[in-house]
Parts: sequence; structure tokens; C-alpha cells
Amino acid sequence: MSRIGKKPVVLPAGVKVAVQGQKVSVEGPKGKLALDVHPLAQIKYDDQTKTLTVARASDERLARAVHGLTRSLVNNMVMGVSTGFERKLKIEGIGYQGKIDQNAVVLTVGFSHPVPKKIPAGLQVEMPDTTTIVVKGADKQLVGQFAAELRRVRPPEPYKGKGVRYDDEVVRRKEGKSFASGG
Repeated sequence: MSRIGKKPVVLPAGVKVAVQGQKVSVEGPKGKLALDVHPLAQIKYDDQTKTLTVARASDERLARAVHGLTRSLVNNMVMGVSTGFERKLKIEGIGYQGKIDQNAVVLTVGFSHPVPKKIPAGLQVEMPDTTTIVVKGADKQLVGQFAAELRRVRPPEPYKGKGVRYDDEVVRRKEGKSFASGG
């Protein structure tokens, strides 16, 4: 049995859940999310204990994999609508900066032109200063995907460390060429 899958998802105060067949809807102070559950997994809501449990149809390999996945997705939905998710990025390099302009993040990162990235619906993007980007939202996948798209514009390079990186990311630096007098 899946260790993650059999663990119940406890609902915090202020979170409402609706289960109709294979569709789960979660609503809370940070937003509303829905998920179509795989047919090999069933979700049961216990109103007395305010918990969601995930069960699987059989013991075949795919059912076991879907069991833990479904529980994790539902747990992320519950956490997202109650507390939300956040991803911080840093822009490093001389002259490298960003700004928010009409529902888009515009990055100036060493190209001949600024690179705009449209902010998806359901996300909030803040820039406390020109080199820090904070992506917030209820959907963990959407937050991570948009942060990855911003990083992909100019990933950090290993010689000077210039580029867009996650706040907690460690970039391994290379020494580069050294011109030593040789024999």
C-alpha cells in the first residue's frame, strides 16, 4: 500500500470541498481549484473529521502509482487554496533587471531587446526591487511552471553567475581560462 496515498488529507478551517464522482473541487480564501481524478482512484470526503481519503480500485501497478499521485495533487490543492504557494527568483548581472508592465513581466537580461512574459490568470507577480521576482498563486503547478519560464529566458551561466535564478538555487562556478606562463 502506498504510504503517501493512505494518509488522509486534513482540511484546514475555511476550506470547502465538493466531490462529484471523479471531480474534486476545493475552495478557500486564496482561490478555487478543481481536479478530474483518474478512474483507478476514488476520493471519499468525511464530513465529521473534515478529511479526504484516497482509495484505489485494484493492486495493479498503474493503480498503485495513481493512488499516491492523486493524494499529493489533492493535498497540494488544499494547501494552495488555504496558504498559497510562492517562488522567488533573482536576476544577477550588471544591467540585468526586470519590471512589471501591463500584465507582463519584462526582462532586460543582456539581449538586444527586452523579453516580455505574459502573467497567466490566477497568479500574482510582485517585484520588490528590479532584481527580485516573487510569483504567488494557489496552483502549485502553475506557480512552478511560470517561474521556470522566467528562468528559461536567461539561465544562470557558470563563469560569472549572470542570469535569472531561483532564490535558493546554488550555481556552481567554473574557473575559466587562466593564462599561465608555460614551458
